[in-house]
Amino acid sequence: MSDLGLLIAALVAGLALGVAFFGGLWWTVNRALTATVPSMWFGVSALLRTSLSVAALYYIARSGLPSLLTCLCGFLIARGAVKHLTRIAC
Repeated sequence: MSDLGLLIAALVAGLALGVAFFGGLWWTVNRALTATVPSMWFGVSALLRTSLSVAALYYIARSGLPSLLTCLCGFLIARGAVKHLTRIAC
């Protein structure tokens, strides 16, 4: 795969990771507000979201530093998008 293709794939992976992480956080907060045991929601969600993100970032880091940085940029872009979209939805 070419360098540009690798960076585009890393950006898309970062966007997907960010949407999963921050969208999952938003979903967890909404569910935990009405749950009988909110601490379980927060604990399990944090464990799953963090495990997924770290594993994916570790896998992407094997491609090199430029891919990792591009993935992290996608992750941050997704954070802003989820923040914007959930603000509108509330």
